[in-house]
This record gives sequence, C-alpha cells and structure tokens, in this order.
Amino acid sequence: MVPVVITAMKFILGRKENMVSFVGNDGLATAATLLSVGPVSIVQVKSKSADSYEAVQVGFGTRAIKNISKAVQGHTKDLGSFAVIREFRVDDASAFKKGDIMDASLFAVGDIVTVTGTSKGKGFQGVVKRHRFKGGPRTHGQKHSEREAGSIGSTGQQKVSKGRRMAGRMGSDRIAVKGLRVLGVDTTNGKILVSGCVPGVRGALLEIKAQAN
Repeated sequence: MVPVVITAMKFILGRKENMVSFVGNDGLATAATLLSVGPVSIVQVKSKSADSYEAVQVGFGTRAIKNISKAVQGHTKDLGSFAVIREFRVDDASAFKKGDIMDASLFAVGDIVTVTGTSKGKGFQGVVKRHRFKGGPRTHGQKHSEREAGSIGSTGQQKVSKGRRMAGRMGSDRIAVKGLRVLGVDTTNGKILVSGCVPGVRGALLEIKAQAN
C-alpha cells in the first residue's frame, strides 16, 4: 500500500470506465473521463498515539474468500471480503470510524481532485518511443539507423553510466494526475465525471482524492 498525505477529507477508490465529450453550460466541449467509484468501507483507522501516524484504510470491491490470505481475512472478518485495500494518510483520523461507508455523494461538482493509477503497459520499446529521441539521419551513408539510439558515451569510463536513457520496458508506472475538476456526480449509480484523462486501461483501479484549497 502506498500512503498519501491528504489535507482534504475526501477520498475514494474507483475504476476507470471510458472517456466522453462533455458539453458545459458555456457550450464548449471538454474531454472528460467517467469513473465508477465506491462504495468503500473503512476497515481500520490509525492514530498517531497507536501507530505513530494518522491514516485510514479502506476496502473496495469483493472477491471470493478462498483467494484472500488468512491475515487479510482476520483483518476484515467483520466487514466482508474486499478485492482491494488501500491506505490514505490524513491530518486528523478522529473524524473517521471503522465500518463507515463512503460513496460518490462525498464529492460535488466543482471539486478539484487528484487521480492516481497505473499507466498502460507498452512492453519493451526503443528510444524513439520511450524517450522521444529523433533518431539518426536518413542520408549521408546511413542505411538502417533511423531509430537507433547512437553513442552511449562510455569510451572513457568503460561502462554504461547510471540513468542513461536507453531502450527498455515502458509503461506500468504509478501516475498521479492533478487538477482535475469534477463535472458531474451520479449518486444513484455511483459514478463521477472528471475533466481530462486519467491513467490506466478501462477497468483500472484508481485513487480519487480531493485537493486542499
């Protein structure tokens, strides 16, 4: 679990559905993403006196109990079997209570949120796609070097320097997109609409947190 410090007391877990074109009252079309959020249950509240920091653990979704470890079963036995458990750090955990449920009604139109998730995996890629290299020349004696990286500058030190940009695995990174605005809230179906795009494929798990004003 990756704890995140939150000053605003609004956070929830959800999944990415799809992107849409949202037309506001001003008649302008905006790219937006529809998210299916909550409900999440608070499974543990951590305090500074007992755990040395303030945090809230929440459970989201369901899965077969046979696929859950005994340790997690004991941790959430009185609340259910959750597919995902995440922890969020907060300034004051005393405002939360174990067993409470949070859903889409937590957010309102106009809220500014940060959406965090795992970006799409793209496999092994070359330097042109991975690092936006321009490639080599296509003339003056060059033949098959359009997408090559060129020299890696290891003549003197006889090794590849740490951090050298080269071909390799691309994507599947933890990405946080800040400054997204909530454009719509559907409490009946548990969905919210946020401006812009969010990381991940359809169905990807996302952490939605309100930004502090």
